[in-house]
Amino acid sequence: MASTPTTEHDNPARIEPRRTDFGMMAVTIMAAMGLVFGFVAVAIDGDSDDGVSADGGASAVSLTEFALGPDPVTVDVGGTLAVSNDGSQVHNLRVADTELITADLLGGESAALDVSALEPGEYEMFCEIAGHKDAGMVGSLVVGAGGGDAGHSSSGGEVDYEALDAAMTDSMLAFPAETEGSGNLAIEPEILDDGTKRFELTAAITPWEVEPGKFVDAWTYNGIVPGPWIKVDVGDKVEVHIQNDLPMGTDIHWHGIRTPNAMDGVAPFTQDLISSGDDFLYAFTAEKKAVGMYHAHHHGQMQVPNGLFAAFQIGDLDLPRGRTISGVTIPQDLVVADEIPMVLNDAGVIGLSLNGKSFPATEPYAVKQGDWILVHYYNEGLQSHPMHQHQFPQLVVAKDGIPLDNPYFADTVNVAPGERYSVLINADDPGTWVWHCHILNHVESDDGMFGMVTALVVS
Repeated sequence: MASTPTTEHDNPARIEPRRTDFGMMAVTIMAAMGLVFGFVAVAIDGDSDDGVSADGGASAVSLTEFALGPDPVTVDVGGTLAVSNDGSQVHNLRVADTELITADLLGGESAALDVSALEPGEYEMFCEIAGHKDAGMVGSLVVGAGGGDAGHSSSGGEVDYEALDAAMTDSMLAFPAETEGSGNLAIEPEILDDGTKRFELTAAITPWEVEPGKFVDAWTYNGIVPGPWIKVDVGDKVEVHIQNDLPMGTDIHWHGIRTPNAMDGVAPFTQDLISSGDDFLYAFTAEKKAVGMYHAHHHGQMQVPNGLFAAFQIGDLDLPRGRTISGVTIPQDLVVADEIPMVLNDAGVIGLSLNGKSFPATEPYAVKQGDWILVHYYNEGLQSHPMHQHQFPQLVVAKDGIPLDNPYFADTVNVAPGERYSVLINADDPGTWVWHCHILNHVESDDGMFGMVTALVVS
């Protein structure tokens, strides 16, 4: 029989998208959401100047996490922008719809951006580092007296607090929003005569609805983001046949999975590049239990953030049943009500997202009071993400698929790029409990809630 990602009491509903009974769930969430989510992050700069003069008459622009200011920036026709990175991460500055962009700047570095070619008017400018624009690094550039009134934002000048309140409330009450497509769907293998489990994948560029009405050209396995969730048993012979319908070459690396070197998926070291229109067969034995990933390695900086990532699991994770941890005894007969892969991303066309969707299109997880759920965090992004579950401590039971000798409770679990953390959550209190990355610019903006937010709905 084919191995599928079911729970310990065989939850066949997990094979299909779990977006059911949206009307009833939406009513429940809308009634509780405003009482649950207790933060609204608004960054306000008290400086009301619309432009700042730097040495030499240039207009200064400051880049920080995650804002650029002042907003708007004004500059004379034929002028220059003095751009400084006053933050700790790498940033740059681009003028939209032009070729004008600084080099990537480390914290403390600066650069001059010649904007003398721009005609008088108003332009958008932003940080082009993946995910930074969505996190708030966007503003207006007004060139010359003809630029007009660029308005004000929370980066400086007058703030419309009532509008901020309304935007936040409206965005939260839109959850959960239905969109086309669901990621992480289990894939059924073909069982060959010798028992080998063979999976078919096609890599292609596919329209993907990240949030309501926002379609992007995602790089997908089998048309979904994340790609199909593959789960096999220890000892299984595995074959994965990949057809490359992308416009460029690709490969597949089995991250956290033991394979022969020839199957490691790093062209041209371990195999030839799978050129556009070609195919390749990966074959290996699932040697030991693992919570791993599979993703492109060739031009990974492009292909992975744009969607070529997915979960790969071997066997069921060993859980600390019967152990007492920080005064809490884990039931000896614990049954996992649901096993949830949650893939984190912050870059590419997918952007700040959970399982390929941005709030309010993220999937809420409905459980019953007293249920235990097992969550696997996979970070396929470019930044670390501290994942916070309201109300319920997360029992960290494994790191990168390796069970911990000393599991521990945490309300926030920081997941770095490439890492996997497996946590048990006991949902013992009814209500709608928000679940999000605790880098607040990854979940909130002046336009309301977005990005890496979902909810655990306990009935």
